[in-house]
Amino acid sequence: MELELRHLKTIRAIADAGSLTRAATALGLAQPALSAQLKRIERALGGELFERGRHGVRATALGELVLERSRIVLPAVTELQQEAARFARTSRATARFRLGGTHGPLLGALVDRLADAVPDARVTTCASWSERELAALLVEGRLDFALAGTCGSAEPPGAKNLAWREVAVDPVFVMVPEGHPLARPGEVDLTELAGEQWACVPGDGCFGDCFTAACARAGFTPRRMYETDTSSLVHLVQVGRAVGLCRATFPTTPGITTRPLTGTPLTWRHLLGWHTVAQRAETAATVLEQARLAHGGVAARSDSYTEWLAAQPVP
Repeated sequence: MELELRHLKTIRAIADAGSLTRAATALGLAQPALSAQLKRIERALGGELFERGRHGVRATALGELVLERSRIVLPAVTELQQEAARFARTSRATARFRLGGTHGPLLGALVDRLADAVPDARVTTCASWSERELAALLVEGRLDFALAGTCGSAEPPGAKNLAWREVAVDPVFVMVPEGHPLARPGEVDLTELAGEQWACVPGDGCFGDCFTAACARAGFTPRRMYETDTSSLVHLVQVGRAVGLCRATFPTTPGITTRPLTGTPLTWRHLLGWHTVAQRAETAATVLEQARLAHGGVAARSDSYTEWLAAQPVP
C-alpha cells in the first residue's frame, strides 16, 4: 500500500482526538474499521505510530516524525488546491500573455499593442538571446508566445507542435558613429567597411556564418567581431571602436547613424511562435495581427528605415 493524503489526515485525526474511539466518531467510521486502517498504514510505514493504553493513544517516536511532516504537507496541499482554484477562475475570466522575445524594440511594441487590443489581459515578458531557448520555453508551457528571428530563409527552431508565422522581413543595416566618413545619406557598400572592426548582439542561429559569407563575397574577412548586449554595442559604435550590425528597425539613437547596405546582403525574418496544442487559433491570430502592427509602428519610428523603404520600387 502506498501512503496517501487521506492516510495522513487519518493519523492527524487520531492524534488530535487522543483515542481511536473519538477519532472514529469524528471521521464517521466504525472503530474496528479505523483500527484496521491504522494497522495497514503502520505496515506501510514500517512501525507502530501510536501506543494504545487504557486512557487512549500516544504517538510513538515514528508517529511524532510522521505527524511533524504532516503539519507541513497537509497545509501545503490545501494551499495548492486553493491557489489552483483561484488560478482556474482567473484564467477563465482574464486573458494572459506570457511573451518571450530576443532583445529589440518589437517585444515592447507588441506589449503596447496588446494593452490596447486586450485591455484586461495580464502580460509578462521574458527576453533571451537564444531562439532555441525561447522554443524550449514554449514546449515546456512556460511561454505562450515568442518573438524570434532567423537569418534570411533559415528554418526556425524546430519542435513538435510549434507553429511559427512570419511577422515581417527586414534588411540588416550597419551602424556607424555620426562622425564616420560613411555616415552619409544613401546605401553603404560592404566593401567600404573592409577595414573595420564589428559588433553585434549574440544569438544561436546562422547569422554569424551568413555575415562571414557576405564579407567573403565582398572580398574580405572581418577583422574582429564583438558579441555583446545592445547597450555595449551602442557604446562601441558611439566611441568609434566598431561598426555595428542591426535590424533596420533599430530606433534612432544619439551619436549613431544607421545605413542600409547596398544590395541587401543580409536580411532578418521576424517570427511569432506558439504551441498549437496550448493556444486557440483565434488567440494566436490576434497576437500575430498585433505583432505585425507593432512591427509597422517600430519601422515608422526609424528614420533610416523609412527613407530606405521610400526608395524601394513598388512591387
